[in-house]
Amino acid sequence: MGSMSIGHWILVLAVGLLLFGGRGKISELMGDFAKGIKSFKKGLTEEEKGETEPSKTDPKTIDHQPAPAPTATVMETRKACSAFARRGDEPTAA
Repeated sequence: MGSMSIGHWILVLAVGLLLFGGRGKISELMGDFAKGIKSFKKGLTEEEKGETEPSKTDPKTIDHQPAPAPTATVMETRKACSAFARRGDEPTAA
């Protein structure tokens, strides 16, 4: 239990090389990370700019007709029919 396997040693060496393996390695990595974030933000602002430009043109209108009036639901129809059946009357067509 006191000894480490070869996988553990490779991991320790990789971390050591990353931390101490040269001048400015971590700063280079962080610089690349920062450049990636900046380019991502720049891409988002360009995308937003592209979306706002078409709204400056005259929009075309679409004729809209109102929806038809709602009709009775299936449950309402069944209730009405069962009420007529209990009374013995025939429902009349409207």
